[in-house]
Amino acid sequence: MHDDRLREVYAVAYPRLVVQLVGVTGNPAEAEDVVMEAFARAVPRRSSFHDADNPEAWLRTVAVNVARSRWRRMLRWAHVLPELVTPTSYADLPEERLALLAALRQLPATQREAIALHHLADLPVAEVAFTLGVPEGTVKARLARGRAALAEVLTDSSKEEDHARAD
Repeated sequence: MHDDRLREVYAVAYPRLVVQLVGVTGNPAEAEDVVMEAFARAVPRRSSFHDADNPEAWLRTVAVNVARSRWRRMLRWAHVLPELVTPTSYADLPEERLALLAALRQLPATQREAIALHHLADLPVAEVAFTLGVPEGTVKARLARGRAALAEVLTDSSKEEDHARAD
């Protein structure tokens, strides 16, 4: 019975969660990995997963935490890596989406998480706060700062493209 419930949630929530976590991680493959990890963690924790009022929110919180843990682990090894995050081209994504992902990767993780969950996942501020484990005011501040930084990054890259076309 519990496995059937998990399969049902997977069928409905997996695609949505991957899209939401792409904004958080800045990488479609990483988003798929952290969402799969969240589902894998639901299996041994069947009782807490099934007792959750909103299993998708439970999975989203786990996936965000997995992404954070991976990011922290990667930062510990940053001195070894020649480049921490390499821009990767995804042929199946439109150019505007690639530009947005590249711009999101330039934001601090806290701002990127808030923007991805609020604007890309379309979650209300209260649910973003719950998912990230911070007060609503903190989410609002991160959203304001993140939107300003994102606008600046996107404006700068737009100017660079205009200069490249003019040359």
